[in-house]
Amino acid sequence: ADCRYTCHQECRSLIQLDCRQPGQCQSQLSPESTLLPPCSQNVTQTVEEDKPEPPTVQEIKQKIEKYNAKVTNCLLMKLNDDGTYTGFIKVHLKLRRPVTVPAGIRPQSIYDALKEVNLADMTDKRTSFYLPLDAVKQLHISSTTTVSEVIQGLLKKFMVVDNPQKFALFKEMRKDGQVLFQKLPLTEYPLYLRLLAGPDTDVLSFVLKENETGEVEWDAFSIPELQNFLMILDKEEKDKIQQVQRKYEKFKQRLQQTLKEARGKPG
Repeated sequence: ADCRYTCHQECRSLIQLDCRQPGQCQSQLSPESTLLPPCSQNVTQTVEEDKPEPPTVQEIKQKIEKYNAKVTNCLLMKLNDDGTYTGFIKVHLKLRRPVTVPAGIRPQSIYDALKEVNLADMTDKRTSFYLPLDAVKQLHISSTTTVSEVIQGLLKKFMVVDNPQKFALFKEMRKDGQVLFQKLPLTEYPLYLRLLAGPDTDVLSFVLKENETGEVEWDAFSIPELQNFLMILDKEEKDKIQQVQRKYEKFKQRLQQTLKEARGKPG
C-alpha cells in the first residue's frame, strides 16, 4: 500500500519486502500487510474481454482472397469446407552448428514419403555435417499446424535425428533498414502469420535457428553429442582469437609504416 509493490497472487508467498528500512515506507508495516488484496473476478474478466476474437470464416475467406491476389506464383492458399485452410511457407535454415543424420542412408523416395517410412530408424549409425546457410525448404502446411510441428517436419525432411528442442523457429522482419528476429512460441500457427503478412517474404520470413535461450534440456543430449559441442566451441574460440590477433597485427603494421614514413619530417 505504501511502496506500491505489485505482484501476482500466486507469487505472493515468494515475495520478501524490507519495509522496515527508514525512508522506504511511510509507516512501519509488516511485509504481509503491504500486499494488496487479491484481484476481483471482474478484473480477470475484463482482461479476457480485451483479447482479440478469433477471425470468422468469412474474415478468413476475405484475407485469403486478398492474399491470393498478391501471389505471383502458384503457391496459393486454399480454404477448406471446415473453415481451416492450407498454404505454403518457406523456411530458411540458418544453423551454425552441425546436425546429426543417419550414416549410409539413401535419399528419401516418393514411395517413402507416401508410406511415411522413417529411414532414420533403419540404422543406428550416425554422422554429423553442416547444412548450407542458404538452404531453404518449402512446406505445405495447414492453418492448424503449429511451430512445433513445423520444426519436426523440417527435421524429418532432412533426416535430422537431433532432439527438436535444440531448434527454434523465428520470424524475420525488416523495419527501418534493420533486420529483426523474434522467436515464435511452439503453439503459434505460422500459416496464419503468413496470411496476415501477405506473400512478400521481405515483410515476413521464417528462419530455423539453434535454440540458444537457455530452454534446451541438456540432459536429453548423449555424451558424444556433448563432447562434439565442446570440440566445436573450442574450434570457434581458437578461430575468434586468430581473427583478433590478425586484426591487431594489421594495425601494428600500419602504425609502424606510418612512423617509418614520418621519420625525418618536421613535427
